[in-house]
Amino acid sequence: MKPWTAGQEKLGKFFIKRIGKWQTKVYELTGGRLWNKFLGVQCAILTTTGAKTGLPRKTPLLYLEHNNSVVMVASTGGFSKDPFWYKNILANPSVHVQIKNRKRNMTGRTASAEERDELWPLLDELYEGYKEYRARTKGVREIQIVIFDE
Repeated sequence: MKPWTAGQEKLGKFFIKRIGKWQTKVYELTGGRLWNKFLGVQCAILTTTGAKTGLPRKTPLLYLEHNNSVVMVASTGGFSKDPFWYKNILANPSVHVQIKNRKRNMTGRTASAEERDELWPLLDELYEGYKEYRARTKGVREIQIVIFDE
């Protein structure tokens, strides 16, 4: 599978940003009762601190609860670069995760190779699109898995 073209990524990022803002607002206003799914999969709202701005940045993301942790994938639809939220976590791993009406202070870290081997089958079961994303980024970048703990 070929990587996305620059034009496809630009258009995709435009829609992801716009839809994400609306989804975040509705999710927060309703305590996660509305717009709590994307492509049929449960979403959470991740709040990071901007690496450059220091301002809070909110992103709706698919998640997996595993061994008392919350797991998210830094895929951005299989685009060529890591998402900004992942870069923010590398700069400041303290985050807030909202799942429905529950808000948690957590710390994020990149999964180890062993954890990735354990988690990818579970994540692929959660959302089959991750397989396509990994195929699109092969040789371009490695899609990271982030584990959040309290």
